[in-house]
Amino acid sequence: MLTVRVILTVLAGVFALASCGPPAQELTPDEIAFQKKSQENKILAQTVRKPGGAPFEKGKVGGTWLSSINDDPKTFNTLTARDGDSRQIVDVLYDSLLDYDAYTRTWKPNLASYEVATDEKSDTLTVTFTLRDDLYWDTLADPSHRVKITSDDVIFWYDEVAGDKALQLPDYPGQFIEMKDGTKKRITVEKLDDRRFAFHYPRIVAMPELSSNMDFGPKYIFEKVKKEKGVEGLLKLWSVDTDPKTIPSVGPYLIASYKPGISVVLKRNPGYWKKDAFGQSLPYIDTVETKIIPNQETEKLKFLAGEKDGYSLRPEDLDDLVKKTPRDYDVYYGGPSLGGAFITWNQNPKNLDPVHLKWFTQTKFRQAMSRFFDRDRVVSQVYRGLAEPALSFFARPNPFYNPAVVQKFTYDPDAGVALLGEIGIKRDAAGTMRDADGHAIEIDLNMGVEDTIPLDIGNIYADSLKKVGIKLNVKPIDFQKLVDKVVNTYDWQAVMVSLGSNYWPTSGSNVWQSSGNFHVWRPLQEKPATDWEARLDSLYQAGYVTRDHAAAQKIWDEFQTIILDQLPVMYMVLPDTFSAYRNKWGNMRVDNLQAPDQTYLYLKD
Repeated sequence: MLTVRVILTVLAGVFALASCGPPAQELTPDEIAFQKKSQENKILAQTVRKPGGAPFEKGKVGGTWLSSINDDPKTFNTLTARDGDSRQIVDVLYDSLLDYDAYTRTWKPNLASYEVATDEKSDTLTVTFTLRDDLYWDTLADPSHRVKITSDDVIFWYDEVAGDKALQLPDYPGQFIEMKDGTKKRITVEKLDDRRFAFHYPRIVAMPELSSNMDFGPKYIFEKVKKEKGVEGLLKLWSVDTDPKTIPSVGPYLIASYKPGISVVLKRNPGYWKKDAFGQSLPYIDTVETKIIPNQETEKLKFLAGEKDGYSLRPEDLDDLVKKTPRDYDVYYGGPSLGGAFITWNQNPKNLDPVHLKWFTQTKFRQAMSRFFDRDRVVSQVYRGLAEPALSFFARPNPFYNPAVVQKFTYDPDAGVALLGEIGIKRDAAGTMRDADGHAIEIDLNMGVEDTIPLDIGNIYADSLKKVGIKLNVKPIDFQKLVDKVVNTYDWQAVMVSLGSNYWPTSGSNVWQSSGNFHVWRPLQEKPATDWEARLDSLYQAGYVTRDHAAAQKIWDEFQTIILDQLPVMYMVLPDTFSAYRNKWGNMRVDNLQAPDQTYLYLKD
């Protein structure tokens, strides 16, 4: 099932600074860390730190927010929108059953309220949801035709869309729980009435809110298409040729227009259910104009020219933007990223030559490749010191993050050469690394062409590998082609990608379980290909159902250790996050947990 979009954080206690005069201001450990880091880095000292969590001010409706994406959306269909540009448009049409307050670490009702009931005797659990009574599917094409949302929408989506294996959606594996005897049983859903429905778990699980929470689409459209055209019809629904005004939304915005190569315009959904603390309808912003700007350098120039309201900074942008005066924007420091990109090696025999397959499936080869990756050099040269090596698997806010469980195969070229020697890979007289059969070690590394940072990292890695006799060919390609290689054709050797943050222990069920469709290095395994993957599957399922925190900690510690030792994915660095926003907007909150909540932004006088 789709998980909540916001990210968990840990807010520790406060620290009082003693001083003479007025009472000392209380600072959180996060604020103290920011002050210390600002003293060490003069550029950082010129940024603004304004994290979320504080109550929002009362705003007013109006204004146009100027945004951008780097490429035309590929689709308006949530089932096929896998690239970031398409998702940025599609996501505003939907909302989730529950919300998660990352600052208080509590679940909150959103589209529905909920209750959890456990039956210890039968070892089963039920989550009962009650939908709000003011939810509708709205369109711009016919504002008077409002379709009320009922339990049928959720149940149809769960059973016939997310639950249809043929669609290969990320939600599908999360519908199943491994039982004590090793078999898998599905979480079922039952309609209670038009507003109430219940998810029945065949086993008590640790966090049912996370696995029950979901987005869903309109049954009145998807059911008809599936009956008439099947799964293929669902996948072809709402292409970019569709009149966007006809696409329904339960979210804060509706798609008003799309001009290829120019822009996508969103209009405020007057039927959106959410209200602020003062009883006023949200969102405040009336129009969102998302321009299609092909590269980040042009985005920067557009921002500086006043043609964008927000901009996510690259490391090389920071110095220019903080020193520019006068300026009508603030540069915000969001804190260290909670997740980073990684490099992974293809272990799928379906479309990979036997030579590379033999290398990549050897644990010591992957460990050696980690020994050749210089994270400190990447931090210094690519991020100008504003990053840190990514040595843990779980993000720090993850409830089972353990600072003692870290990557031990860090940069040490001599140790890497020794590891390769143990599997028969050695340098010849000319210094070229070759396997026992005489094949030179040469690897193609793909990453998206849209961003220069992965290219810079890839080139640094290639330089380090060249010094030990390995050739790495850095080959940026279109992101959509990259996704197609990873999830469909499997014709790749190594890729650099990012899957977000591991801030929930059970998030990414379709990635970390061997049967998952996005188990990147070898997806959709009928049974685990290796003993360590079988162990990961077992630990994942055990952690999923273990409610005792101390017992679960031992499970997740072993889970993290296996991934860090086996290195199916090699995490690189965690960059500090920076963004700039026009200071004409109120309710601006920026941190590493989430971007500003656009629902509450308003145009100040």
